[in-house]
Amino acid sequence: MAGIAGTELEVVEKEVLRHPSVGGVILFSRNYRDREQLRALCDSIHALRHPPLLIAVDQEGGRVQRFRHGFTVLPAAAQYGVLHDRNRERAHRAARAGGWVMAAELRASGVDFSFAPVLDLDRGVSTVIGDRAFHRDPDVVTALAGAFLAGMRDAGVAGVGKHFPGHGGVAADSHHALPVDRRSYEDLRLADLVPFQRLVVSDLAGVMPAHVVHECRDDRPAGFSRRWIAEVLRGELGFQGVVFSDDLDMAAATTGGDHLGRALAALEAGCDMVLVCNDWQGVIEVAEGLKVAPDPERTARIARMRGRGALSFERLASDATYRSAVIEVSSLMPPPEFGLGHDHIAQGAR
Repeated sequence: MAGIAGTELEVVEKEVLRHPSVGGVILFSRNYRDREQLRALCDSIHALRHPPLLIAVDQEGGRVQRFRHGFTVLPAAAQYGVLHDRNRERAHRAARAGGWVMAAELRASGVDFSFAPVLDLDRGVSTVIGDRAFHRDPDVVTALAGAFLAGMRDAGVAGVGKHFPGHGGVAADSHHALPVDRRSYEDLRLADLVPFQRLVVSDLAGVMPAHVVHECRDDRPAGFSRRWIAEVLRGELGFQGVVFSDDLDMAAATTGGDHLGRALAALEAGCDMVLVCNDWQGVIEVAEGLKVAPDPERTARIARMRGRGALSFERLASDATYRSAVIEVSSLMPPPEFGLGHDHIAQGAR
């Protein structure tokens, strides 16, 4: 899955995206000008291949929302958690509405799915996670993320839980350093792993491992670890969906070598699709260097990430359910003066 440079495809990008090793495109704020442009870009990407390439984005809400102007500005996941502490039923309703609004607007634009929700716990340690987490309590995270995923499914969008087995317990930001979590597996099993354990069987179509070393099982980051992906995620938890690597451009991924070495290590560990988001030479290196044998099971898993159905923005605007859901979600937005302006995190966080 490759990142592209701008708001429309360049000739060289079209050529590389037709390479059989490429399976999708991930979009960022740099790829968005307005809704009409985004729809045209997605149509042009889908027209390159048959079956079409997947198109994904990080549209969590809060600090990590790539498309804003012309889209509903979504609250950070933590706002649902704050509401949950006051009114559990309303929080579940709002989370489902948030997932539906986000997904319905993506489908109206031609995007297939979002890398959401975040299933990490807010332990007050990780600044890169922080308010991207629903709550500190794994039971609350499970309930709110489950509601958010139900809303996404209602709109025809598959969910991807991240960052397995948990990024919330380490202070280092994996975009810039290699975080190491020295907690025991029992500590992880009783807390950070709970949302994944409860949601992977029936709710999640995809999972993204963290570029975090959890020493209790492996000295390699989880995204490069067969112990975490093949043995724990697939074996112990029974996950049968798509495993996406986190961005191979991130500093914590450099332990895998050059871009091709990182891609091969992630695939060998059990990832189905690897992401190269911001380095076009890395995209070319991986696309041309991968010699992956056809795998019908992997192909079928990836195909299930394709978006289903769509209402246009015009149809959404006249839809009473949509208008009601937007009001519900917008009511959770804090006043602008209290917003968090971590632009470096908002642009780069995965």
